[in-house]
Amino acid sequence: MFAFDEANKRNKEAMDLVLKSYASMAKGFQAIAAEATDYSKRSFEESVAHIERLSSVRSIETAVELQTNFVKSAYEGYVAEATKLGEMYADLARSAYKSYEAPVAKAAANVKAAAAQAAAAA
Repeated sequence: MFAFDEANKRNKEAMDLVLKSYASMAKGFQAIAAEATDYSKRSFEESVAHIERLSSVRSIETAVELQTNFVKSAYEGYVAEATKLGEMYADLARSAYKSYEAPVAKAAANVKAAAAQAAAAA
């Protein structure tokens, strides 16, 4: 017979799990958005400062050296930021999955036990 109390309990557990996962993902996306905003702001400020320095240069050699150093620095900053954001996305995926580990393992164990019981009965 169908047990409504048991079904209600399982539905509540599933809803709690979804809400916990959603909260974790929202927090992770907020952190990623904040980091991306900070990087964009820093990058813009560094570009403006570079243009100001570049506009006061009197020789081509100095301008080329200044531009080369800026491009190298900007590229290194970009790679570092991309790596950091990649790690943040990986952490977000891990934290979102973490709340599902226990229920999935429990369900797998139940299926395995039911299969073993059915095999023994046959």
